[in-house]
Amino acid sequence: METHTDNTLQATSNQLAAIQLSPHFTLGEMLTLDRHPDNLPSLQAVVSLAYGCQLILEPVRQEVGPIIINSGFRTPEVNQQVGGVKGSQHLLGQAADLRPQDPRQFERLVALLRRHALTDQLLTGRGWLHLSWKPFGVPRHYVAIDYYG
Repeated sequence: METHTDNTLQATSNQLAAIQLSPHFTLGEMLTLDRHPDNLPSLQAVVSLAYGCQLILEPVRQEVGPIIINSGFRTPEVNQQVGGVKGSQHLLGQAADLRPQDPRQFERLVALLRRHALTDQLLTGRGWLHLSWKPFGVPRHYVAIDYYG
């Protein structure tokens, strides 16, 4: 694996997918390379993803069980393709769209993230949510329930 002049990681999809960001979350989950093979992060984005996985998602996973990541890091191109907002924290590796594997744990997951000291933004939809974190700033603790209807 090597770093190119634009600071993106250059490796095979299998190499990237196998990188453990925390005990239960891999870089592969956060990149959705199966749908977006050119969705390659900077080293800083990988560090930010690891921060969110280790300090927020792992502790919450211990309470609600497995968590499914729908989207994590996005390049500007991928963000545009999926209808993401300009300036999205996904572009920095500071956000994930996720849901609990067990839908009965959704309300508990929301409650835990709502109280978590490092939650920057929590926006819920129907059975899924958007979570963001700020490794280099003070979290806003902005919560919007049913934001996505």
